[in-house]
Amino acid sequence: MSKTGVYLVGACGNVGVTAIVGALAISRGIADATGMVTEGPEFRGLPLPLLNDLVLGGCDVIRTPLKQRAAEVGESRIFPSKLVEPLKAQLDEVDARIARIEGFAYGTLPKGGYLAELARIEERLARFRSENGLERLIVVNVSSTEPHFAETPEFDTPQALMAALGKAGAGFCTNTFLNALAALRQGCAFINFTPSQASELPALRKIARDSRLPHAGKDGKTGETLLKTVLGPMFIARNLRVMSWVGNNFLGNSDGKTLDAPAAKDSKIRQKDVALREMLGGDAHVQTDIKYVPSLGDWKTAWDLVHFKGFLGTEMTLSFTWQGCDSALAAPLVLDLVRLTNMAWERNESGMLAQLAPFFKNPLDGHTHDFAQQMAGLYAWLDGCRANATRKRTS
Repeated sequence: MSKTGVYLVGACGNVGVTAIVGALAISRGIADATGMVTEGPEFRGLPLPLLNDLVLGGCDVIRTPLKQRAAEVGESRIFPSKLVEPLKAQLDEVDARIARIEGFAYGTLPKGGYLAELARIEERLARFRSENGLERLIVVNVSSTEPHFAETPEFDTPQALMAALGKAGAGFCTNTFLNALAALRQGCAFINFTPSQASELPALRKIARDSRLPHAGKDGKTGETLLKTVLGPMFIARNLRVMSWVGNNFLGNSDGKTLDAPAAKDSKIRQKDVALREMLGGDAHVQTDIKYVPSLGDWKTAWDLVHFKGFLGTEMTLSFTWQGCDSALAAPLVLDLVRLTNMAWERNESGMLAQLAPFFKNPLDGHTHDFAQQMAGLYAWLDGCRANATRKRTS
């Protein structure tokens, strides 16, 4: 199987570092693959790329060397710090494939304007692919959440978009959007693991379709929302009427600090609440809040209260607390998404990958937020992949 490149936008953040260390450690046999969906029994025998067939790299505004970032992340107990020492040489190799960039803050114009920034991103992707002799390159956005921008008619077609980028002022779009556009223009697959706007916009969807490129997103479903998409269908199946579902999230990592800004928080909450709103309907009061608590680090605590009505109007409540390590939950899913996207690409599948819906809070094309139904859709797709692989072996 040919090598597949993985270009992480935000490679030196906690999720990026944990995914890189995880891929290297599992490949070396010094860690197991617990938490990786694609290592479950349902995925055995499928033509998934091995982790050591992935050429890891990417970009980041963080200048700290990767092995130092890995040591910092290990010291914060996101993964065992003992994993870093035997991987230092490999971390240096990956670090050489991570471009340190300037980026731009939302509400400001990048140097030379949006088209100049787009050209810089495209050049980095082309160089990464060329220098590593890659047949396929999958770009994964694991950068910080960015504010929501206005989705004006200029985003409806590639022609209108490119014209607008040449004359637009500050606040027209974000780093994430430009990375998605650059990836698709350079013939790369794109995965958006964040709630930031990207390939779901019509112009980018058309580029992906016309170029026969797969893409998926958005916002990785790792903790509280995962539970919501499991428990929500339970209330519906039992004909219990949810009147209110409120949640409070507390986290202290860099993502929590970013989400402390109102515009970024709004972008995140849009994705966290959409599943319940669509499942439960408009009558239920659904609300989530996010609080930055620096001392918590990467450990997120989510507290939820569900107020519901049962038989003969009897009112009852369910409350639960979810405590988990954000990056340790997210990183294995990033690797899963890369492997599954690569397999879909090899099968000549393109456009939005509906089968990847269970990995996202707000999937681009999943038709349902019910986690069990989403997984059933993924397994049905796997059966087709397995049957196709069997035909190829016997033909």
